Amino acid sequence: MTLTRGEVLDLLERHQLHPSRALGQNFVTDPNTVRRIARLADVGEGDRVVEVGAGLGSLTLALAETGASVTAVEADRYLVPVLRSVIEGRGVEVVDVVEGDALRLDWPALLGDERWVLVANLPYNIATPLVLQLLEDVPAIDRMLVMVQREVAERLAASAGDAARGAVSVKTEYWADASLVGRVPSTVFVPRPKVESELVQLRRHPRPPVDADRVSLFRLVDTGFGQRRKMLRRSLAGVVSAACFDSAGVAPEARPQELTLEQWARLGRCASSTPPPS
Repeated sequence: MTLTRGEVLDLLERHQLHPSRALGQNFVTDPNTVRRIARLADVGEGDRVVEVGAGLGSLTLALAETGASVTAVEADRYLVPVLRSVIEGRGVEVVDVVEGDALRLDWPALLGDERWVLVANLPYNIATPLVLQLLEDVPAIDRMLVMVQREVAERLAASAGDAARGAVSVKTEYWADASLVGRVPSTVFVPRPKVESELVQLRRHPRPPVDADRVSLFRLVDTGFGQRRKMLRRSLAGVVSAACFDSAGVAPEARPQELTLEQWARLGRCASSTPPPS
């Protein structure tokens, strides 16, 4: 039921559509790839799935094949009528197409009180801010399976000590368990991107795994990673005292990417309860 490469190319030509670089549009053209994504998402009848960046509907149709109810969000006003025609042309009744910018949507109004799974081929230019926004502001989304640029995927899932670990990694870890679940070759896209893609699965924690004030914690993490090549005693100078490093069990010579979420939380608790070092 999903789209072949020939059908994608035909739709683009018939409707005189040109993939937008500004919107980060790369359309998946391989039925096996979108069905694989749908299987990894582990959704089926009775599940509610929201898809961001639905494009021409390749992944949308694969998700609908599982029996899940799909809300397909698309920001490009020129694509929306084509997407609707594809869905209607396949006789699919479990898909609701919504025109809107995912970064500005009223998510509570769209999703209501139900539990949702987000599955998406995310435009590279919004992937990181959108994932963090949804983790923070949209608890109705229990799980995510997102296809993103490989470097972004590695940052989202990086553990303490990994070279890819950054502030995004720590913030993601605060909200969810993240894991890499598969590569997607550039050959399945139109146009073909110059970067590799990776699938990341995120499962929301029932509650944050550390005792910390989130705002203060994230501010501390941003400060530490603002100068990631420096030792923490330098990047956090004026914020964390020598006594706090000792109390938290964190070596002041450590680099920010070496710390676990728990270590960041201990540093944050101490720093917020003691006067700033002079």
